[in-house]
Amino acid sequence: METFDGFRVALSVYIVLLLVGGIMGFAKAGSKISLITSAVFAVLLAVCEFTPVPGGRIVILTLQVVLLAVFVMRLRKTKKFMPSGLMVAVTILALVLELALKHAAA
Repeated sequence: METFDGFRVALSVYIVLLLVGGIMGFAKAGSKISLITSAVFAVLLAVCEFTPVPGGRIVILTLQVVLLAVFVMRLRKTKKFMPSGLMVAVTILALVLELALKHAAA
């Protein structure tokens, strides 16, 4: 029987927000790259969390840091909070929660 895993919940919410952002980018601006990128990263994050991947949590955190860098670069380029600024905030929140939950579990 599995126990409640706050890390898994936080990551699942993050994956959903990432996918919603990609879908919105495609729907509003016709951005295929946003849709594809969000889907690829969401699948990678889900595979690392929900299958036995050696070092999966480290890979997850690394992927999120890469996404954070991308969102920061987009924010600096557009200077618009939506959607990049929101995803910067969500990614930082996810990283902080995941690191705090990992520390609390140790």
